[in-house]
Amino acid sequence: MPEQSRAAPAPAPAANPGVVGFLRHQIKHRPSLIPLFLIMGTAITGAGLYLLRLALFCPEVSWDRKNNPEPWNRVDPTHRYKFFAINMDYSKLEKDRPDF
Repeated sequence: MPEQSRAAPAPAPAANPGVVGFLRHQIKHRPSLIPLFLIMGTAITGAGLYLLRLALFCPEVSWDRKNNPEPWNRVDPTHRYKFFAINMDYSKLEKDRPDF
């Protein structure tokens, strides 16, 4: 019986296990994926930073229920909470809401 030729073995997995090792392996063997990884990394980082900004600086979020249970009622008119405002000088605004 003739001996069958076998295909070459698959390359060994990267020495670094985990996500970093996987990314290094993919970039080494498929350099056309570099722009995809850069764009996805930038998008994920931007989304995470935006969520962090919303959680820390928006008046709708209350982290301390005892001292400030309704933070949206205690927002100063000079407090800038919008992400992007063109030609808006918050220091000149007057208080237009009642105190609760």
